[in-house]
Amino acid sequence: MKNREWPDKVITKAPVWCSVDLRDGNQALITPMQLDEKILMFKTLVDIGFKEIEVGFPSASDTEYEILRTLIEEDHIPDDVTIQVLVQARPELIKKTFEAVRGAKNVIIHFYNSTSTLQRKVVFKKEMDGIIDIAVEGAKLIRQLTEEEVARSGMNIRYEYSPESFTGTEMNFAIEICEKVMETMGSTKENPIILNLPSTVEMCTPNTYADQIEYFCKTMKNREAAIISLHPHNDRGTGVAAAELALMAGADRIEGTLFGNGERTGNLDIVTVALNMFTQGVDPELDFSNILEIKKVYEAVTKMRVPERQPYAGELAFTAFSGSHQDAIKKGYDYMKASETIYWEVPYLPINPADLKREYEPIIRINSQSGKGGAAFVLEQAIGYDLPKAMHPEFGDIVKAEADRYGDELSEIQIIELFQKEYVEFEGHYKLIQHKFVEEHDADGTVHTRFEGVVSVDGNKKEVLGVGNGPIDSFFQALTMVGINGYEFVNYSEHAISRGSDAKAICYIELKVPNNGHVFGVGVHSNINIASLLGVLCAINRSIAHHK
Repeated sequence: MKNREWPDKVITKAPVWCSVDLRDGNQALITPMQLDEKILMFKTLVDIGFKEIEVGFPSASDTEYEILRTLIEEDHIPDDVTIQVLVQARPELIKKTFEAVRGAKNVIIHFYNSTSTLQRKVVFKKEMDGIIDIAVEGAKLIRQLTEEEVARSGMNIRYEYSPESFTGTEMNFAIEICEKVMETMGSTKENPIILNLPSTVEMCTPNTYADQIEYFCKTMKNREAAIISLHPHNDRGTGVAAAELALMAGADRIEGTLFGNGERTGNLDIVTVALNMFTQGVDPELDFSNILEIKKVYEAVTKMRVPERQPYAGELAFTAFSGSHQDAIKKGYDYMKASETIYWEVPYLPINPADLKREYEPIIRINSQSGKGGAAFVLEQAIGYDLPKAMHPEFGDIVKAEADRYGDELSEIQIIELFQKEYVEFEGHYKLIQHKFVEEHDADGTVHTRFEGVVSVDGNKKEVLGVGNGPIDSFFQALTMVGINGYEFVNYSEHAISRGSDAKAICYIELKVPNNGHVFGVGVHSNINIASLLGVLCAINRSIAHHK
């Protein structure tokens, strides 16, 4: 194709969406949906915002017919939703389809016949003219039955025609047969036909599909009298890309399914295409903000499973194991909080998980490959512990060692329990039994703090006393009485971890140990002074235990 224009285009608005979950998706299931499941799926699609929903192939079986009648007779179809029914361009099937839709308010009669070179040769054994005759005769009957039904009930009926296996059809022939159908239907700008151009079997790269769509749109007559619709399949695994490029090539409408369910390797995944638009600032006009509930319904009615790595909805879609990724994500969240930016600016996450109600899931998950900041991020998200950055490597090494020992990723609960055991609940040689702080004033007005207390050393209680320039310093001086020497205070940080009358604080203490290493301790208490003392003893006890 020469002078293609689509590579210079961008997607700026949502297409018309049509869900084919209840027809194309349903026929691909090992166990097709039962009536109650199909009604649940229909209601879910309505809640998402679909205004066009293909509900079945009512002429194909009694089950399909019954489901359509139930939707109509039990008034499940909102006035602003159009149901779509599929039918081959065969007279007896078309007549039964019109019987099935009686009582509905808004209906799209979607008829088709296959046009590809291979199907003409292998299946129908007809030349091009014979294939055109099938489509035109079907169109004539549909138009006749439409006029009769509109006169009888006032039903709003629209037309859709698919040259099935469009991508395997000579383009000029595809255009010719569609133009014949349009002419037969009397399509106009005010009453356009939907021309659905399916990639029934994905046989080429996405750019080729876009070329076919652009060529079709530019070459066909009376373009304004047609809504160009896409129906990509996913045989090559590029259905989403094919749809996006074909939208840029001039298409107006997309048919697909939730999570790409469909024959063989599936249909186009509408969830991914819609949320891809959302990441680019384009309103998809579909509501996937409750993606996990939608996934739950989908898995229940289809008996299929959404893979862990499925974009946006998969269990691991917003999960990072890599240490560098974890560090960047944490820094992104910190930046968002500090800068109060109106933009989403978190590395490695193309969308805010909170927009899909996934804010309470652990975005970072921990295994032996995880970095120093990942475990700290999990603690902050889960229980509000804001570990000082200098402490991240120490706790990260502890977590990685445990993950190696465990042989699998560590859950959020396991990481919390590991931190509590290693720091908050750590017991060693020394334990604080009693304490008392007294302020002392020198003659020149200098204020000192005197610590008086009892420390247990391997179960033996000893009274201690120390004077310093503050609570921690005086405590250090007192500890020399039980043989603790050589430790140097390096850093201190604390923050509240609860509110109200029983509020507690957590204190992080960093000490330089006698052998020139560094060690951290943690204390938790409602009194911040006591929390700091517990943190000091925790660091000393851990230092002794880990350097034996």
